[in-house]
Amino acid sequence: MDINKLTEQVAKLKKESKKRKFVESIDLAINFRDLDLKIPSNRFNFQTTLPHAFRKKPSVAIFAGGELAVRARSAGIKTVLGRTELEAIGKTPKEIRKLAKKHDFFLAEPPLMPLIARFLGKYLAPRGKMPQPIVPNADIPTLLTRFTRTSKLRIKENPVVLTKVGTVKMGNKEVAENIEAIIHALEGKLEKGIQNIRSVTIKTTMGNSMKIEVH
Repeated sequence: MDINKLTEQVAKLKKESKKRKFVESIDLAINFRDLDLKIPSNRFNFQTTLPHAFRKKPSVAIFAGGELAVRARSAGIKTVLGRTELEAIGKTPKEIRKLAKKHDFFLAEPPLMPLIARFLGKYLAPRGKMPQPIVPNADIPTLLTRFTRTSKLRIKENPVVLTKVGTVKMGNKEVAENIEAIIHALEGKLEKGIQNIRSVTIKTTMGNSMKIEVH
């Protein structure tokens, strides 16, 4: 992949985009070919850490009790749910959906994972939001910082991946390097690597799509 050419394409996209009253995202769409989604191994749902932050402050919820819950609140996590709260919300599908929609990422202490799977799994899993288990002494501030540059890559029913890679306020090369990192992460999940990629486009939130070359 020619990172310099990719950087130029990002610059062109930004230059051709109209100025908005808000900071537009730069979104990536990857279409695949020769990918039989009836085969489970061809479907994936994973996260990868990009070189550059593209989110200001993701919304995070944690299922935890005791000291871990205290440290989570101290780190700035506002939604902290213990076993009692988990069991209560598990009986209210409307509240579970609201919880899933409100938060980008979920964390949980391992002992609560079976309960989460039982009560919330069918709501969180399809959205790619099952919690990441964390140990009691986990460095929560570091995790929260990492989430600002964590991309979720998921393919389920259609042979396409859609994900945010940056904003128009970021440097052109930073966005290009994020795109490069996503393509490399996907290569390892595809049977034929980059040859399974039919096309790649980028666009701003309200702008037109631009095809980019990644082969």
